[in-house]
Amino acid sequence: MTPSNLTFYHAPQSRSSVALTLLEELRAPFELKLINIKAGEQRQPDYLAINPLGKVPALAHQGKIITEQVAIFLYLADLFPEAQLAPALTDPSRGEYLRWMVYYAACYEPAMVDKFMQREPASPSVSVYSDEYSMLETILSPLRERPYLLGDEISAADILWGSSFAWGLAFDMVPRLPVLTSYVDRICSRPSALKVQKQDAIWAVQHQAKADGQ
Repeated sequence: MTPSNLTFYHAPQSRSSVALTLLEELRAPFELKLINIKAGEQRQPDYLAINPLGKVPALAHQGKIITEQVAIFLYLADLFPEAQLAPALTDPSRGEYLRWMVYYAACYEPAMVDKFMQREPASPSVSVYSDEYSMLETILSPLRERPYLLGDEISAADILWGSSFAWGLAFDMVPRLPVLTSYVDRICSRPSALKVQKQDAIWAVQHQAKADGQ
């Protein structure tokens, strides 16, 4: 049975764009709720009841709310097994898949925030990501040997990482290495990613106009 009653809360050109791309990859039926962060809708009571942190994305399903990008990725990829974007629980690659999913939130995001804020990382003994070079080398290592993180087939982990690396390249937050740029091209040239990029651009203009009072 195809899961239904999914509601996805999305702000264009934000972290939720990556999760929207995953929904497109999964061909999942869902109701879209746009949040205009340019107009501050993420801080209004209605949305704070969904996510008290005022962040996107958020997902509602069967009366429950799921927040945190990685949690949403894990939930959705398992919810639609026919798309084959997540290894099954008994698949030997399941552990590696989970590793790269959690590594994104636990190591990559903190490193990028420190870099954006021009902060030195904590000492290696307490830093969650050691140092920026080691963090990037760890995730790029498998991509020097194969097209996707788990091998020859794409997974939800690649949708997450490829789209996030694209943002990193756009803002000069990660080095423009051939292994990284070719990986981003493979992910971001997919129809799902191109569709979200095009629609996001339209929504972003509309949201800015609303925020400007036009």
